[in-house]
Amino acid sequence: MSTKEIIFMALTFLVAFSFTFASVPIVHRLAFKIGAIDVPRDARRMHKKPIPRLGGLAIIFGFAVALACFGQMTRSLAAILCGAVIIAVMGVVDDCKNLGAKLKFGIQILAALVVIMGGNLRITVMTNPNIFSDNPYVVFPWWLSIIVSVIWIVFITNAVNFIDGLDGLAAGVSAIMSVSLVFIAIRIGEYSVAIVGLALMGACFGFLPFNFNPAKIFMGDTGSTFLGFMLATLSIQGVFKSYAIISFAVPLLILGLPLFDAVFAMIRRIYRGQSPMAADRGHLHHRLIDMGFSQKQTVFILYAISGVLGITAVLLAENGPLRALILMIAVIIFILINGMMSKNNSQDEGEE
Repeated sequence: MSTKEIIFMALTFLVAFSFTFASVPIVHRLAFKIGAIDVPRDARRMHKKPIPRLGGLAIIFGFAVALACFGQMTRSLAAILCGAVIIAVMGVVDDCKNLGAKLKFGIQILAALVVIMGGNLRITVMTNPNIFSDNPYVVFPWWLSIIVSVIWIVFITNAVNFIDGLDGLAAGVSAIMSVSLVFIAIRIGEYSVAIVGLALMGACFGFLPFNFNPAKIFMGDTGSTFLGFMLATLSIQGVFKSYAIISFAVPLLILGLPLFDAVFAMIRRIYRGQSPMAADRGHLHHRLIDMGFSQKQTVFILYAISGVLGITAVLLAENGPLRALILMIAVIIFILINGMMSKNNSQDEGEE
């Protein structure tokens, strides 16, 4: 990597951080003027007083400025940004008017199709589940790759939104996931992907001082869906294209915390006869709070889990002989943690 590229990457982070940090107070005032306020009305809410929830605009602004200065516009990046604009507009309207779940779901599918069709970004391969086969991976037909790609983008978009339940959680975890994506992008020579990842990372860090407990502003759906959408598309653009043999393993680990939390949430809701998109108080961060941890302790625990998963993903990409073992251990540990918390939560409910 050249000195010029290193300087550009450092400046990308600093510009995104600075412009996001500087714009948060402006967005804070704007949120009050247009009524984008989160008023605590149920037990799921951790805050006790109304807080503006349009902070995602500051994240998007800092990200956009950094990308305008140092990004390399390509067909795929243009398609990603077009999809991101759709997601951002939806998020702003939702933070002000509370859109229905079905409408938001449809808009997210549209944004995903814009990226897939406009930028020709698709998940085309996955690791072959048949261990007795000589083929190390399976190549999807074009129609199946489109379906899988849409599901991936929409699911990750909502998964990041699901974990946005504590001060600083979604922004910090997104920053950690961005670090892993940037590291792998640099290792495989995807300079343009690294720039986008650094812009995203800088924007998250620029927002965190205002969002960490006690939060002065929330990112809202504007921020959480934008971050999820960008992380999902970045993983397709960078990781999926370059690690065909372990196509799902690396991004699954990088995005592991919101992804597994969303999977368990949907399974739990379906089991209870609820809609998989119904809100509840069963997410991992809720369970940690119910176990007696403070908001800050819970957030740092989840930062640690996300960091471990990200490091595991990097090791998985770099060390061939250890890939399967590292992946298995990481997934088993995460499942055990979630299972123990589920058991603990059930016992507490029974005692009450």
